[in-house]
Amino acid sequence: MVFVSNMSEWNYLFDMDGVLVREEHLITGADALIAELRERGTPFMVLTNNSIYTPRDLRARLLNTGLDIPEESIWTSALATAQFLQTQRPGGSAYVVGESGLTTALHNVGYVMTERNPDYVVLGETRTYSFEAITRAIRLVRDGARFIATNPDETGPSAEGPLPATGAVAALIERATGRHPYFVGKPNPLMMRSALRRIGAHSENTLMVGDRMDTDVLSGLEAGLQTVLVLSGISGRETAEQFPYRPTRVIESVKELVGVTHDPFGAGRREKA
Repeated sequence: MVFVSNMSEWNYLFDMDGVLVREEHLITGADALIAELRERGTPFMVLTNNSIYTPRDLRARLLNTGLDIPEESIWTSALATAQFLQTQRPGGSAYVVGESGLTTALHNVGYVMTERNPDYVVLGETRTYSFEAITRAIRLVRDGARFIATNPDETGPSAEGPLPATGAVAALIERATGRHPYFVGKPNPLMMRSALRRIGAHSENTLMVGDRMDTDVLSGLEAGLQTVLVLSGISGRETAEQFPYRPTRVIESVKELVGVTHDPFGAGRREKA
């Protein structure tokens, strides 16, 4: 077993759904945890692969559950995608299949939305995928537009059960065009690194707290972060054991981090899985 001494201070990246909230309900302890981090002045960022909403929309949603998180502490796959495209082709153009969270982010970095010869086809989350929009996206990609998708999640949660998400629609476009999209959101460590830059943090003293092994934990590991898997969302203990990699720590929920954010692995020492 390899032990590594604990950092004096930790920064935090949190997934949102399944970690801080479940549907429209607060997960017990999340409010106390965020209050503790804000009181201590600990840098943190809440991440989500959902590209539907703007940070302002998400702040309002979280306030309704009892979580007070500033807009600037919310980082979405839409924002990460817009930032990525700005670095790749500043002032470019895009045909977007998505909603206001994505179009607003792209507009804010100077992108033009167009259906005629766009630089990119950008696919994001939406609750109203239309056959017409997908058909147009397929034709534009086949005509040479570069194919970008905000995240690879194949399904998303709803009160009625799973919904098809960006990854599922991306697979449809890929099959029709033979062009594989570049996914910006988790588990791409690009999203982790962009969030780290936003809070001025370094990977060696930052934790990624998430509920999915295949996105949160994987992206955290690939970005060089320590990882905490919570069992309040998608992945359980049994499913976690099926993956060839392990989180640094597994806990029932974020409630277990309340009061120990300065030393989340206990007694100044932690075991590296």
